[in-house]
Amino acid sequence: MAVVTVDFDGTLYQGNSFKIMFKIAKKKFTLKQWLVVIAGLIQAVFIGVFKGKDAFRHQFFIAFAKSFKGKTEQEMALFFQELVSIGKKDVHEDLVEKIREHQQQGDTIILLSGALRPFLEMFVQEVKLDVHIISTSLLYDQNGVCTGEIGQIINGASKVEKVKDWLQAYSRKEDDALKIWAYADSESDIPLFELATYPVVVNPDEAMLAIAKKREWPVFSS
Repeated sequence: MAVVTVDFDGTLYQGNSFKIMFKIAKKKFTLKQWLVVIAGLIQAVFIGVFKGKDAFRHQFFIAFAKSFKGKTEQEMALFFQELVSIGKKDVHEDLVEKIREHQQQGDTIILLSGALRPFLEMFVQEVKLDVHIISTSLLYDQNGVCTGEIGQIINGASKVEKVKDWLQAYSRKEDDALKIWAYADSESDIPLFELATYPVVVNPDEAMLAIAKKREWPVFSS
C-alpha cells in the first residue's frame, strides 16, 4: 500500500481554477465586490514587487476571498458548482484512470492543492473519485456565513508539512516503510517531489521538464 498525492491545478485539472473563478466573477460580482478585489490587487502588486510572483499570487488570492464575505454556504455552493461545470471538461482523464489503478492496488489518494476546499469537494464528486482532500479552507462563522478569510494556502513547502501531518495522524506504526507517490506539475512542487518515493511530473512546462530530466523524474503527459 502507498500514499498517492495528486496536485489539482495543471495536474488533475489541466487549467487554472483561479482563472475560471475570475471568469465567473466577471458575470456575478457586484461593484462592492469588485472594489474589494481591486484594493487587494493593488496591495498584491506592491507585495509582489518586493517578494516575487508567488507572494503576489497568494496576496491576490487572499484579496479575492475577501469578496465572498457575507455569502452563505448555499450561495457559495452555487458559485463553486458553476466552477465545476466550466472546469470539468479539462479534467485529466488519463490521470483519473491512473488514480483508479492506484485505488485498486489499495493505495490511499490525497488531493493536495492550494485551491479552495469546497470547490475541490464538488469537483471530485463530479468525476466520481473517492479521495482525501488537503487544501485551502474557506472560513465560515457559526451561522454558515463566509467571513471572507481563508486558512493556510497549501502550496510549496506547506504541502510537505501537511502530508507529514497527515501521515502522523493516519498511518500505522507498521507503515514506517510507506511509499509516497507525488503527481504534480510545477516548480513549486519540487519540495513535494523530493519528499516522495516516486515523484511523477505531470504535463510540465519547458522549465519543469528540464528539471525532471535532470533529476530523472518520470513524466506523465496527456
